Amino acid sequence: MGRNLIETIMGAVVLAVAGFFLAFAYNHADLKQVKGYEITAQFTSVGGLETGSDVRINGIKVGTVAGHALDPNTFNAVVRLTILPDIRLPKDTVATIGSEGLLGGKFLKLEPGRAAERIPEGGAIAKTKDYKSIEEMVGELIFLATADAPAQPGGAPEPVEPAKQ
Repeated sequence: MGRNLIETIMGAVVLAVAGFFLAFAYNHADLKQVKGYEITAQFTSVGGLETGSDVRINGIKVGTVAGHALDPNTFNAVVRLTILPDIRLPKDTVATIGSEGLLGGKFLKLEPGRAAERIPEGGAIAKTKDYKSIEEMVGELIFLATADAPAQPGGAPEPVEPAKQ
């Protein structure tokens, strides 16, 4: 009887600690939707960017991805962004999809330009850089590495004829 009581108390303590950890992590994860104005950006591929992903300037969160859809005319991905109201982006801002690492999530990186004119609420970021997945980069690297390879089948170098004297 005493052993079952100790195991029950230990189980309750473990569950309480796990619950405290989850509550702490949730409260400090900054998962809240940003309240602000909405703008859009078009990409040929969003590469795993999700609704709720961060929008950052110099690594600082200034907004969230509110959603994305396919433009039926251009077949580009249109990403809706919610930006903090005190951040007014210049017209020549550039949007790029970034990655937290090889296995990390995606975020939208904004590089503000120097234009005096600002993007209005409901406006669009005109300059975007498309996302390149790790598979695309490795494929390009392999292509570049093999572009200067010998033309002979099997990868053997072409025979060199001895110099004539």
